[in-house]
Amino acid sequence: MKQKLILLSCMLFIPFLLKAQQQNITLEEAIQIALENNYQLKQAENNISLANTRVRSAQADFLPNLNAGLSGNRNVGRQFIQEDLSFDDRTTYNLSGSINSTITVFNGFSNIYNLRRAEADRSSEELQLERLRENIMFTTASRYLQVVLNEELLKIVQSNLQATESQLEQVMAQVEVGARPIVDLYNQESVVASDELTVIQRENALDVSRAQLIRIMQDDSITDIETSMPSVDELSLIPVELDLNDLIEAALTRRSDFRAQEFDIESNLQNYRIARTLYLPTISASAGISARYSDQFSFMGESIPFRDQFFDQNVTRNFGINIQIPIFTRWNNRTTIQAAHVQLRNSQLQLDNVRFQISEEVRQAYSDYQSIVKELESTEKALRAAERAYETEQQRYEVGSSTLIELNLANANYVQAQSNRVQAIYNFVFQEQLLDYFLGQLDAFTEF
Repeated sequence: MKQKLILLSCMLFIPFLLKAQQQNITLEEAIQIALENNYQLKQAENNISLANTRVRSAQADFLPNLNAGLSGNRNVGRQFIQEDLSFDDRTTYNLSGSINSTITVFNGFSNIYNLRRAEADRSSEELQLERLRENIMFTTASRYLQVVLNEELLKIVQSNLQATESQLEQVMAQVEVGARPIVDLYNQESVVASDELTVIQRENALDVSRAQLIRIMQDDSITDIETSMPSVDELSLIPVELDLNDLIEAALTRRSDFRAQEFDIESNLQNYRIARTLYLPTISASAGISARYSDQFSFMGESIPFRDQFFDQNVTRNFGINIQIPIFTRWNNRTTIQAAHVQLRNSQLQLDNVRFQISEEVRQAYSDYQSIVKELESTEKALRAAERAYETEQQRYEVGSSTLIELNLANANYVQAQSNRVQAIYNFVFQEQLLDYFLGQLDAFTEF
């Protein structure tokens, strides 16, 4: 009896568990989950934190340093006793302490260039983070749309399978009464088997696209996804007039990866300036104070206490200016400067490459957008024509003026037209997002 109760409880709770695993997620929610969990974004945020630390370090280079030291020792053995001007075996104790500070007066403005370089590196990291966010948003949106497209295509082939199975039942009944030849039954069975295979393939494609979407969201708690999107009829399919030159100009202004490369050039320029300061002299100023104590220190045979030695009689103060002039460094400075100049030139060439790449991407996206707009018109016309052809062929078949092969051919054309129409619609939506991505204006929460 107890085993039956356990079995009954499991049967009652299994549907709820299965339902809990499948989550209804909108496109905005999918993008938000991906942004929160993506490890690359977290790494980029860590890099920005490090860049901020480097900026603070460069700012602190304008300040003087401050060092303090304290040392003590105990000496045992034969030693020279200054007071007696003789050597003797003794145990002596010594203590010394010091505080000193150094400030850079002139280093060829290297500290200024270093601060500018650190700030440029930070700006570059921030823009790279922005582009990475756009990339994750776009990839998540494209995978989400692929899931929705596969769901719609699966519905089409499932509906077609139901229609061909219903047709098979009619043909089977007609063959039994001798109204149709047996070959029609075989042909229809073949069509049903082919449609069943198509459904299996579409189901597999849907499972793969869902797995890819779950992968980019990186959330272990999500095992299955139910999408939430407007129906095909509710989607906005209004093309907009676009000017290619305006699009390219907008992309070069907005794209964060292009602006990040500009900051890389600025960073390399400051690095080149830093390298050139190696030819200039460096001037620094220092000041310090030190004190010492020795148990052997005495005056007129009387030992002087620690307080008088360490804070009064054995105190030394110093101030100095140090000038370093590079005369010959075995051409190391020249090599450093040439390396910095090459790095600067390479970053400038990389900016040209990024500019050409952005132009190519925008041109391709513009061309694809124009093409998909034409596909929307052609697929709509093709769908209406295929639907009328299928209805006409079905009427002809019912009155016996058409063959089953002709009917199945018209049905296949109608199903293909439906698939082409759905794909064109979602390709149009995807192409709009792709164009925004290449223009650098992809919003975090995209509405359709």
